[in-house]
Formats: sequence, structure tokens, C-alpha cells
Amino acid sequence: MDAALAYFEKHRDRFLDLLFEYLRIPSVSAQRDKHPEARRAGDFIRARLEDAGFRTGAFEGDGLPTIHGSRIEDGKRPTLLVYGHYDVQPPEPLELWESPPFEPTIVQGEIRARGAADDKGPSLALVFAAECWAKGAGGIPVNLRAVIEGEEECGGHVVDHFLEAHARDLRSDALVIADTAGIDRGTPALVYGLRGILAAEVTVTGPARDLHSGSYGGSLQNPATALARLIATFHDAKGRVAIAGFYDGVAPLDAAERARMAAVPFDEGRWREETGAPAPFGEEGFSTLERETARPTCEINGIFGGYQGEGSKTIIPARAGCKITCRLVPSQDPDRVYAALERHVAAHAPPGVKVAIAPGHRTPAVFTDPETRWAKAARAALEKAFGRPPALTRAGGSIPVVTAFQRLLGLPPLLLGTYAPGERAHSPNERYFVADFHAAIRTGIELFRGV
Repeated sequence: MDAALAYFEKHRDRFLDLLFEYLRIPSVSAQRDKHPEARRAGDFIRARLEDAGFRTGAFEGDGLPTIHGSRIEDGKRPTLLVYGHYDVQPPEPLELWESPPFEPTIVQGEIRARGAADDKGPSLALVFAAECWAKGAGGIPVNLRAVIEGEEECGGHVVDHFLEAHARDLRSDALVIADTAGIDRGTPALVYGLRGILAAEVTVTGPARDLHSGSYGGSLQNPATALARLIATFHDAKGRVAIAGFYDGVAPLDAAERARMAAVPFDEGRWREETGAPAPFGEEGFSTLERETARPTCEINGIFGGYQGEGSKTIIPARAGCKITCRLVPSQDPDRVYAALERHVAAHAPPGVKVAIAPGHRTPAVFTDPETRWAKAARAALEKAFGRPPALTRAGGSIPVVTAFQRLLGLPPLLLGTYAPGERAHSPNERYFVADFHAAIRTGIELFRGV
């Protein structure tokens, strides 16, 4: 065993204790009253970088600071840039948590806490990997930079401003992110594609105020009913998106890509257990894995309007609406997709109401070559750490900042899937296996050996 791995074995319990300290900080970026706590989480991760010998700073903007650091061993060595985020999703609904979200506990080998998997545990693991080299071996075989932001979960732009202002100072050979899932417990993944995202909100307005449904029912269009009719036009009966122009630019999955995805050990029974869904459903002609990682979608994320309280309130609501996100695949232009959605809403607006659509955040899909030298190094590191080869796969989610790193720095992303799927990120009882945390540290140690 070399010095870096020996240091890890000696300090693995301390690393877990520090992760628990990190998880106790309720760093919810979406809630302004939690911003002081979020800043405290930024201070925590900055201190951990300094423990590993990084020179650090905090970029202040109009939101929560972006923590950055660098440890340059030798200008002739390759440089890796590690990205993560210290903010977390809101924990609500609190009543569905089996233990308090910011009081981490271990249940059957799982760390239960908000932010455990997304993304405090995996990103902290990479910082600890740097410490293992720095303190255990006296130096790191590669140069390292780190960018740990505080607004990933709320769509803030401080990190974008930081990257734009310091692009020349951040030049590196590859971007390392441990914010994606593996394939199964103990089976890691190298993710070579992320879907993009387009958000929008539709609002349907009718009468000037809520009306008595007995006195006025049947004499005017109900905005909630109109919304339901509009939403029903977004897909055909077989699950394909029915918005004209939505699939423009979408390339078919070629035989090699489908063969690569077919080789992923996808367990549909486990998928049913994780989702609780009675059965898969979606676009015909594609597997469940292809549908949720390599095909575009249009999803209704929430519906609002009318009375939502206990019991009955007999009204016709004055307004109703829905929140939408479309997941996009390579070659889909978010602006063109939004224009298609806008045209569709206008063309299918029911009579007797006013329908408006407003755009939200957007980012294109990411696709990278899984056969580059750094991608192969990442695969080898994952295999050594987990004891089995990683799967090559795409992920259905989006990490918008990856696009900024590619656009401004030209960095190929190494997306390390180090935690078991079903981690319940953004949901109650978020979990992260202790074994995955330790394997993520070992993955970093192996990757930082360089190529």
C-alpha cells in the first residue's frame, strides 16, 4: 500500500466525522434565511482545502460566494480542476423524513442527511483525496484546482461570473465532478453525457376573482379545466412529445451507442422498487434507460390553482398554471425548443381564458468522448477503488455549470458516478452509503496519480 492510501486508511474515521460536521450545516441556498449557514458551509470547505495545502479565496458576487483554490506542484505536470457545490436543496416536506435532515445518522450503512449524496459527500471526498496525497505522500502527482460554489441548487450566477472573470487563471486539462450516480450499489459509472434543460411556466387566467361554482358554473371557461386540456396536448397517447418542432435536430441513437447502453447492467426490477411506479412508460421504440438518459422529454413539474386546503371549497379559480421542464439531448437548441413550446401553447390555448408562458433557466446538453486518455484514467481509477469496472453511461439530469466550463475553458468533463442510484437527492431521507464515500476518496487518490 502506498503512502496516500495508507494515510486514507489511518484517517477514514476522521474523514467521516468531518463529513457529518459538514452535513449538520443547513446550507439551503434557495431560502434566504439560511444564507448565513450556507456561508458557514463555504467557510468549512475552504478550511478543508487549506488543510490539503491549497491556496484559497472566495469570489463574492450578488449571491453566495464561490470558493476556489489551487495547489500547483509543478507547472509541467497536468492539471485537474475539481468542481462541487456546498449548498443543498430545501429539506421539506419535513414530516416525511425518518430522522432530522440536518442531524446525520447511519442506518444500515447509509448516511441519512440532506446533502449527503448531492453533493457534500462526493465533492468532499475529492478534497480528502488531495489531502491524502499532500500529507500522506508529501505532494500530489498532478496540479489541482478547485471551484466549490454555493448556488448550484438555486440557479445562481456567481460561479458563472467567477469563471468569466478568471478563465485564464483556471486553465486545466480536465474537469472532475463527482455529482452523478453509479449503476448499482458497488458498481460505479463514468458518465459521458448529460441532458440539457429548459424551464418554463404557463399561467391561465379567467375571471377577475374566484367565483362561486354554483352561481357561475357552466357560464364561463374554468382556468383549471383549460389548463388540463392544454397540458393534455403536450404528448400523444404513447408518450411522445407532440409539440411541433420539438425534435428538430435530435439525432437518432446509432447502433454503437445503443449497444453501449444495452451493455449497462440496468435492473428494471430495482428501477420499479426505487421509483414505486407500477410500470415503465414512455416513448415507443426505446428502452427505459434510453428514455431516461438519451431521449428528450417534456415534464409537468407542478400544477397550481384553485383551492388546495382541507375539505371542499366550491369555486371556479381565477387562475391556474403549471411549471414545465424539458430535458434536452445533444443538438437540441434550448432557444428553439422554447420557441416551439411558445408556439404550441398559443396554438392550443382554449377559448375563454388568457394563456401566458414565461421562460426559465436553460442549458444545452453535454456529450463527451469516453475514450480520451483522461476518461480512460478515470475509468481505471473507478475500477481500482470499487473493485469492478465502471459502466459507461449517460445521465438524465443536468449540471448547467459543465456547459460554462466547456464554453469558457474548453474542459472535457470527467463525471464520476460514485454513489448508488436511488440516493433520494432532492427528496426526503437522502442517503449516501459510507462505503461509497470511502470508495469516492480512493477514486480521487487513484485519479490524482495522473496519466
